[in-house]
Amino acid sequence: MFANETSHAGEAVRLPLRYVLGSIVGLWFCYFLLITARGSLVGMELESDLLLRRTLVCAVGAAVTFVIWLILRLFDASKTWLKIVVALIISLPGAVMIAQFNQFIFAEFQERMYQKFAEERGVSLRRDEAGNLLVEIPQPRDWQVTRDTDSEGVNGDPDQEPMYTFTLEEAKEGLGRWLPIVDAALSRYYLLLTWAALYLAMLAGAQARAAERRGERFRSAAKAAELQSLRYQVNPHFLFNTLNSLSSLVLTGKSDRAEEMIQAMSRFYRHSLADDITADVLLTDEFELQKHYLEIEELRFPERLRTEFILPRPLESCRIPGMILQPLVENAVKYGVAPVNRPVTITVSADEEFDRLVIRVADDGPGVPKGTKPGFGIGLANVKDRIEARFGRDATITAGPVADGYVTELRLPLERKG
Repeated sequence: MFANETSHAGEAVRLPLRYVLGSIVGLWFCYFLLITARGSLVGMELESDLLLRRTLVCAVGAAVTFVIWLILRLFDASKTWLKIVVALIISLPGAVMIAQFNQFIFAEFQERMYQKFAEERGVSLRRDEAGNLLVEIPQPRDWQVTRDTDSEGVNGDPDQEPMYTFTLEEAKEGLGRWLPIVDAALSRYYLLLTWAALYLAMLAGAQARAAERRGERFRSAAKAAELQSLRYQVNPHFLFNTLNSLSSLVLTGKSDRAEEMIQAMSRFYRHSLADDITADVLLTDEFELQKHYLEIEELRFPERLRTEFILPRPLESCRIPGMILQPLVENAVKYGVAPVNRPVTITVSADEEFDRLVIRVADDGPGVPKGTKPGFGIGLANVKDRIEARFGRDATITAGPVADGYVTELRLPLERKG
């Protein structure tokens, strides 16, 4: 992943310097290898002086490419067509500079190569005053041609063999002097455009990843806001019911039980408000929170409410949304305990089935009240919305009557504490 591509929304995405330098060095290193391989194929020896000069040309090329990047990066936030136009324009003078340096640094070496070629073939090379490159070949005496030199020798010296001279390379004049540079510049121009295309492609990839991360942050923020809103719906509902119960205890003169309820409420809220309200909590902490809640309800129904918690030790470190069980346990008290005069047991249990965390809130009460249809009230709808916002389709909730009461079941992805 590209680091430091962007810091805040709206800022231009920057490609890290190490990737820019890596692409520049890689480009010119490949160029060095290709030119060296081509020279070996055409018979050029790998002389240290030749390799040194070629290295200097590549170094200058890399420096020019870096300057092109300094200019091109000013347009990182611009439209693609503008970046392409800028690359086409600024690469042209860069290619000419590299071509001129290449001609300058290899001029002496080229003359040496000419001389070496001439020595190997027994001829001589020289340049005249006009700059033409001349080849002088010893002329056999049996040649029946018009000689430029004296028939008895060179400069009247009969012991010096006559020479035949012809032009190997004419001196460039006018626009012709620029043709070699133009030819060399075109190949370098293509090379610089290749790097510019590579840079723009890497930049486009970085911008796409940055946009994806921004979108993910926005989606996460929206989901957190939704979870927070749903979580806030739980606390007022529970507080309203508890205050009603506390008021009833006070009005009936049961001050001792009212004091116990206040202390139980204090423990409950101290536990429930300890963490971020949108954060996941350990399953063992969620079970402990529901124990505090049912302690309060036991003060309301001392003769009727019984509780049982079943949490296998391997599942204690699983993580679930905080207070996700609160509406389920409240419903069990409201519909399972409150309507009857006999003891009712509320069982909160957890299990692992097929790599899923299964949490059940069950009671052996009367089940669905008469005249009502099983379904999702405010509390269950709240839980359904929360788990969908948190897990998407990976979580489900079901609720309905069973032979001995009523069961609400949550199936969540199994996420353990990291």
